[in-house]
Amino acid sequence: MPIKNIEGWKKATGGKLNPYAKAIVKIAKRVSELLDETTDFNANDLILKANKEFDEGITGNMAGMIALLVSKYHTRGEEFKKSWNTHYDKPEAKGVINPAILIMK
Repeated sequence: MPIKNIEGWKKATGGKLNPYAKAIVKIAKRVSELLDETTDFNANDLILKANKEFDEGITGNMAGMIALLVSKYHTRGEEFKKSWNTHYDKPEAKGVINPAILIMK
């Protein structure tokens, strides 16, 4: 898995993690592997595929955190972020869209 900031990745994914964080890291690692195996992808589909393999039952917030980790540390992170944000109709957003945030009008 090509990581662009190994120390940052280790800091973000290492140490003592609670089960919630462990699931996020485990799926982010698998998504990164899947990203390495493809040229044409949908970021949301990669996260769903990795989750199905591990059957973690992730939440929207967890999916957003997975997208953030992959976007921040994978060498193809910008491409991944754009795909992820496009799924939420915000392809040019500076950050990673968090699908767990609701806006009520």
